[in-house]
Amino acid sequence: MNKRPFTLIAVLIFAVGLPAAWAQVRPQAQPPTAEQQILEAMHGIDSQKLFGYVQELVSEKYGGRLTGTAEYNLCAEWVASLLKKWGIEPAGDKGTYFQSFPNPYTLVFEGGAVSLHIPVGVGPAQGEIIKHYRYEDEFIPGGTSASGEVTAEVVYVGYGISAPELGYDDYRGVDVKGKIVLMEREVPVEPGSDAERFKKWRPYSFHQYKLENAAAHGAKGMIYNYGPIGNPNNSYRAGFIYSHVGDAVTKDMFAGTGRKHPETVAAITKTLKPRSFATGKILTLKNLTEHHPEGIGVNVLGLIRGSDPALKDEVIIIGGHLDHLGRMWELMPGANDNAAAVAAMLGLAEAMSRCPAKPKRSVLFAFFGAEEQAVRGSQYYTEHPVFPLDKTAAMINLEANGSGDKFNLLAGKNFPELLRYFEAANDTYIHRSLSSFPFANIARPRQDVTWFLWEGVPGVTFGAHGFPSPLPTYHNTRDNLSLITPEILEDTSRLLFLVVENMGRAETLDFRSGNK
Repeated sequence: MNKRPFTLIAVLIFAVGLPAAWAQVRPQAQPPTAEQQILEAMHGIDSQKLFGYVQELVSEKYGGRLTGTAEYNLCAEWVASLLKKWGIEPAGDKGTYFQSFPNPYTLVFEGGAVSLHIPVGVGPAQGEIIKHYRYEDEFIPGGTSASGEVTAEVVYVGYGISAPELGYDDYRGVDVKGKIVLMEREVPVEPGSDAERFKKWRPYSFHQYKLENAAAHGAKGMIYNYGPIGNPNNSYRAGFIYSHVGDAVTKDMFAGTGRKHPETVAAITKTLKPRSFATGKILTLKNLTEHHPEGIGVNVLGLIRGSDPALKDEVIIIGGHLDHLGRMWELMPGANDNAAAVAAMLGLAEAMSRCPAKPKRSVLFAFFGAEEQAVRGSQYYTEHPVFPLDKTAAMINLEANGSGDKFNLLAGKNFPELLRYFEAANDTYIHRSLSSFPFANIARPRQDVTWFLWEGVPGVTFGAHGFPSPLPTYHNTRDNLSLITPEILEDTSRLLFLVVENMGRAETLDFRSGNK
């Protein structure tokens, strides 16, 4: 590891303190130094320009950027056009900016419903009242639901797990054939409590497993206690209808059963014994969708090739997912998740392309597709890398960095030498609060950095936090332009510029030996 990697930072501190008129009186015979060129390029990163990128990305014409759709492809072409304009090399398939991979997807249209049938009266006067739950606040259609309608009794099946090797089966003793199951997300053990125990449960935490297990037991529908949020990360089964629900629906399913939902979940997690039961409630699920098994996704890849004959074969990857949820059925803008990251990456890419002083190492900009669909885009990249993974010095992933006033660096504690680059740049120029966290990385993949870490590539996720939000904004229509703080976008892009420039010029980079 280079013991003095921060020479540039020190020079920048000196340069920032110079009078503004200095550049005007500098003798023309003295060309600007590399450090001065870098400083000028960094100051060219502008908050309003970055905000304009976010505004473009969340526009109706890109349809929420669901990977595989024509709208997503149009958005990918727009990003590629900017990279081309700035002279950044294409690094995708056959000399293009695009790396393609199989990616089935499902379109969700208006018309979905979750309705409870409440019996009233007795005998000949018996009837029912229909309670219709509110879209978004109380339910959101499943992102890979089949199209159709099912009316049936609801059976609570805990976490929806059948694990004979663990002595656990949520379906034991209940009949779900032709019925609708209500289940929890994740598993009844936490990754942080006991890593080895969690790894035994981990395969059962995937959304795909839960849906397929319900279908295998004969269920016709599912209400998934998750949010409710929009989520296109699941399996598709013809004829299987499901939606995501929240507290309003789960409380109604438990009402009058002699059980309470929070206490039931707590008992399962404490004893690791199922608490499944038939609720006696009749529910109607309806969704209108269109499945596309032939879908193809793309990553957008652009390269700034290193200037050093030897070090150019090493690469620093700056990654972030370009996609979001599409329409479910209303537009899911994904402004903070993850248009803001794309904007910051574009600001960084343009600044580096215009800076005459080029880094010794190569820098790859990876705008991943299908992060919201089982993190397929980054998985495909690690299976088909542009640079060998053992030549990838680090992967810096950007996620949700458009709102707030503070920085956070997930997995920074795992790679202390990599963390030092962020701390040095922030402490000497940006001056924002920077929190760093360790990352066990044993749960199901949720971010693009996961696949790189699993392949032994040092990686961190850089984001922002601290914004006030009166309502949840994760994976719903409220993740819109009103959340975006242009100043944090600018500081994100500028800090990354300093980090990448310093890493790109270091004599050696070896973060692997510092992994904890």
